[in-house]
Amino acid sequence: MTTIYVALDRGLVVVRGGNGRWEAEPRMEGMAPRCLAADPAHPERVWCGTVGAGAWRSSDGGASWRLAGESLAALDVSALAAGPNEDVVYAGIDPSAMWRSEDSGRSWESLAAMNGLPSAPTWSFPPRPDTSHVRWITLDPGSPDRLYVCIEAGALVRSSDGGRTWTDRVPDGPFDTHTLAVHSEAPGRLYSAAGDGVMMPGHGYNESHDGGDTWVRPDEGIEHHYLFGLAVDPGDPETIVVSAADSPFAAHNPRSAESTVYRRGAVGPWREVREGLPGPRGTLRALLATNVEERRVFYSVSNRGVHRSADGGVSWEQVMAPLPDPFAGQSPNAIVVTP
Repeated sequence: MTTIYVALDRGLVVVRGGNGRWEAEPRMEGMAPRCLAADPAHPERVWCGTVGAGAWRSSDGGASWRLAGESLAALDVSALAAGPNEDVVYAGIDPSAMWRSEDSGRSWESLAAMNGLPSAPTWSFPPRPDTSHVRWITLDPGSPDRLYVCIEAGALVRSSDGGRTWTDRVPDGPFDTHTLAVHSEAPGRLYSAAGDGVMMPGHGYNESHDGGDTWVRPDEGIEHHYLFGLAVDPGDPETIVVSAADSPFAAHNPRSAESTVYRRGAVGPWREVREGLPGPRGTLRALLATNVEERRVFYSVSNRGVHRSADGGVSWEQVMAPLPDPFAGQSPNAIVVTP
């Protein structure tokens, strides 16, 4: 059985099933889930960050939830990551700050050194420029204490010692990464879907092959330069899907929504994918995910529902479209898929 967790502004939807049969369960109603993470060693252990109510943890596959420590209880948790080290969890905050727990969220340590980086005074989120937030946290599967943190907007920063010390952004690195992925079969490779392409066409998709020291932008075929969601085939580091729009307004504003999905394999350029997915017009940017136990399988969620691809992102089918009331038509904040 596969479990799909979708965080929305007014609650969490847990979708369970497989083989064309899926059921949805509402959870955390009345709260404001913003981000999700799953424990790679224990799929039934899932984390949810909320707006103004801290981080929450489920140990039973989303059936029940409890507050993960008082330290974050009143904070806006904007990003989460659970590491391969047992009980280690990272939380990113709005406004930008990082915390680490080594006991599954019972207690938390502030990683304040990140805010002392030279670039920190320049971090700014355009819709409210007086602040910024941690948009994404990615952990290196080959080195549990190495983490990459994406600030929206202003920097992709790194730590090799669990967040005690930090390396600032590099001059040619992505500025506004929305989703950052790694792959267990491609050490040192980073995949970034960013908003940089709006101001610098060709800079929406970014890759590093040396852990973030240098970057390249193999974007041939991408005609929409504001990238948001991204996922990599668990069985093939060369098969990638991204969601894209022409601008932030087309990606996030329901009145001007128009977004699409691109796919790239080992050979050839990026190609737009539409088979089985909702049409671009009226579709807000999709969030993309994989399940580590399903090779060539991708999941997508947008305001038009949840979809699944079983052929490496070439074609898609409905899982649940639209989502059930009261979540139908809402733009999702996060998706996680577990076995």
